[in-house]
Amino acid sequence: MEVFLYRKDSDEVEEGFTKEDLPALLADETNVVWVDLQGETDEKANQAKDILLNVFHFHYLTVEDCLETRNQPKIEAFPDYFYFIVHGVKPETNSANFVTKELDGYLGKNFVVTFHVERFKSIKKVKNNIRSTTFACQRGAAYLLHQILDQLVDLYMPVVDDFDNTINELEDRAFRMKKGNTVILEEIMDLRRSVARLKRISARQLDVLYRLSHGEFPQIPQNILPFYRDVHDHLLRISDLAESYRDLVSGLFDIHFSVTANKTNEVMKLLAVFSAIMLPLSLIAGIYGMNFENMPELKTANGYYLTLAFMFAVGFGLLVYFWYKGWIFEKEDINPKTETEESDKAPMGD
Repeated sequence: MEVFLYRKDSDEVEEGFTKEDLPALLADETNVVWVDLQGETDEKANQAKDILLNVFHFHYLTVEDCLETRNQPKIEAFPDYFYFIVHGVKPETNSANFVTKELDGYLGKNFVVTFHVERFKSIKKVKNNIRSTTFACQRGAAYLLHQILDQLVDLYMPVVDDFDNTINELEDRAFRMKKGNTVILEEIMDLRRSVARLKRISARQLDVLYRLSHGEFPQIPQNILPFYRDVHDHLLRISDLAESYRDLVSGLFDIHFSVTANKTNEVMKLLAVFSAIMLPLSLIAGIYGMNFENMPELKTANGYYLTLAFMFAVGFGLLVYFWYKGWIFEKEDINPKTETEESDKAPMGD
């Protein structure tokens, strides 16, 4: 447990308080108190439960939710405080495996309580900020909570950028693949699951921040609401990007299947051309392979060589015909952009 105290008009934030000090600190409404509780071990979790129930007297159902780690983002209002759950991203999160960690908290008139099982980079950053300057604490507990949520939401952006880079990379790889590639397909499926998680978490968290930023709770003064609306706008942008990524990932499936189908068609076309050439040759060989006594040219001295020459001429003629029709040996279409660039480079007439 870490306790941070800001006294009115003080030049620093005090630390090092114990559970026994909290009632007196909270009794003075001019103080701003931040209690950061951790549940990394059973001992710390039991200590946090004791403080939440016996010092702050929070509702026992919120304390039960607080100690669990499988809850979706939500917010619940009570007469003197509200309870919220938000999710931050884990350090190992990437586009292939989007995972979050839960942050539970309470906001009262002059206090902020946070509880988390895993470490949060956003909380660590806010702690360092208030140790160096009292600006956040001077504006009250609501502004201090805004700082925590702002840092938490900002850490989503590197993950969102990673989604964008991964989608572009998979598009290029899908276009360049020479044959059906299950590895790319598996990566696309992992990406789709991650985008779905990002969309689900951001949508539910968006509702929490919307309620925080629109004056529903008296614990947040009117002059602090614009800061919460700014955090809401940041998360709204992330949610919109997640929606667009979902459409792009669906497009990746279409690209992959289209390229695979195109490669399959190329193979089938080649086999069909080969079969079309072999068919008349097989017919000629079949006719002259019959064992009749009276057959034309059967006793001809050079009949074998003439037949082979004729078969070669038929095969070559069919090959030339297919090439002329554009069914085989097709050239890639010239990029119109390249043609335009080359024409721009050509010298202009007077």
